[in-house]
Amino acid sequence: MSMAKEFKEFLIKGNVVDMAVGFIFGAAFATVVKSLVNNIIMPPVGKLMGNVDFSQLFIPLDGKEYASLAVLEKAGAPAIKYGTFINDIISFVILGFVMFMFIKAYNNMKKEEPEPEAAPTTKVCDQCAMEIPVAAKVCGHCGNTDV
Repeated sequence: MSMAKEFKEFLIKGNVVDMAVGFIFGAAFATVVKSLVNNIIMPPVGKLMGNVDFSQLFIPLDGKEYASLAVLEKAGAPAIKYGTFINDIISFVILGFVMFMFIKAYNNMKKEEPEPEAAPTTKVCDQCAMEIPVAAKVCGHCGNTDV
């Protein structure tokens, strides 16, 4: 099969559409979680820790002092923005937990289809009670021919 035909089948089967929809919803959900962390969760946590604004925590790498992250960025100075990193880690943990709960709920809602029972491959001899193959005409243990 040519690569063009394989690619066409891949597109037609809906895998790409499903993947695109999932990606769009995932990006939108990540935006909501980031907003939740930045605007709802971190302000009270910062308040409890002595009015710390995590998004403003940074270490300038040029040795100068900057009053805020905005001033640092306006100056174009390099910095380790560990406050933003803390916010992003919290966002990641929340997003991971929500996705875990979503997948767990989805798996619980899915119908588990029972596996079809396989046809028996053995039977029990009437004379000696030993298992023998279903296709056997004579018991290999006792010689019974009425199996």
